[in-house]
Amino acid sequence: MKTNILILSAMFCSIVGFSQKSEIKAAEKALKSGDAMAAKSSLESASSLIDAADEKMQAQYYFLKGKAYSELAKKGTSDAFDEAISAFRKVVEVEKVSGKSKYSSEATGNLSSMTVDLVNSAVEDNNNKRFKEGAEKLHLGYQLSPKDTIYLYYAASSAVNGGHYELALDYYNELKDLNYDGSGIVYKATNVETGEVEEMEKTQRELMVKSGAYKDPIDEKTASKTTEIVKNVALIYTQLGQDDKALEAYKDARAKDPKDVNLILNQANLYYKMDDKDKFKTLMAEAAEVAPDNPDLFYNIGVINMEQGNIEEARDAYKRAIEINPGYVNAQLNLSTTYVNEGNGLIDEMNTLGNSKKDITRYDELKEQKDSLFRDGAIILEDAVKQNPDNQGLLTQLKNIYGALGDNENFMRVKKLLGE
Repeated sequence: MKTNILILSAMFCSIVGFSQKSEIKAAEKALKSGDAMAAKSSLESASSLIDAADEKMQAQYYFLKGKAYSELAKKGTSDAFDEAISAFRKVVEVEKVSGKSKYSSEATGNLSSMTVDLVNSAVEDNNNKRFKEGAEKLHLGYQLSPKDTIYLYYAASSAVNGGHYELALDYYNELKDLNYDGSGIVYKATNVETGEVEEMEKTQRELMVKSGAYKDPIDEKTASKTTEIVKNVALIYTQLGQDDKALEAYKDARAKDPKDVNLILNQANLYYKMDDKDKFKTLMAEAAEVAPDNPDLFYNIGVINMEQGNIEEARDAYKRAIEINPGYVNAQLNLSTTYVNEGNGLIDEMNTLGNSKKDITRYDELKEQKDSLFRDGAIILEDAVKQNPDNQGLLTQLKNIYGALGDNENFMRVKKLLGE
């Protein structure tokens, strides 16, 4: 009886092996005819027992699986790239153990060519705003070709564009761990026939210049991306609400490039978000020294001084912003508002005064000061309207000032300009 059982078992194994070979052969045939989906289906039928097969059959199976999935990947099948890469790597692994290399060379070649397919597919994903898919494919491309660190950099950028900040952070931290710089040299030469400057590989350029088809070779060094990476890490931490980590990242970034005005501004904005107005003010002043012709800097310095009650400093900042950009409406409105607010501040005291001669005299003094401040605010807006005659915000505030002054003539003039 035992003998019969053994014979049946052996027969069963033989049938399984035959079935696997049949499915693998069917997959091979399907691939030759260009039907990757049919090949995938045949391979799935053989997959459950492939681990029990001999190494020769395993290598063939994984090789065909890699080819099937790489074809499906080109056609846009989700996760096909991962499956193809895993399969081709398994080919090399199996044949390394067996000591044979029937498929390893071609599998390795397919892995190399898949890098190009991944990048092309990622570009298409990004063009169609599938940023996460594009980022993951670029990261896979980098894993397949670690020397091409630029793919990892682009993967992080793609993730940021899609708002996938935690994924981007992982990629940026990989770049930091690699001490990625991103700088390089671009080789250019002038096309003699067209007169246009063209970019090409170094060796190709040398040959083209020697041939006389190109002239005036130029080597241009591209900027380092280190500061940009650290800055983006800080921005992501800010976006994720991890302010302490963001501050550390800004500290690292500014150590590398202390004069980068965008870094200073981003760091200042973080302190503003954290309600540290003094630190914000200090950094904005530092930024103004680095970029003395940036009107937005002075506008923001004016805003924070205005919030802190430093009226004269706020006015100086707004005036500088307007000096740089004469049509800066928000700065003009805020500058006018500093005078209106100061005038309004006198009204409280005016309302506390009585009817004595002394109080009446004081009331008249305060009223004149208030009206003078309101007129100063109006003068600023009148000048601003000359630059932006249709700006509703300027005209509305100007109308309100004339109304508060009791200047009915100018009130009606501006009201007419507003179309009321």
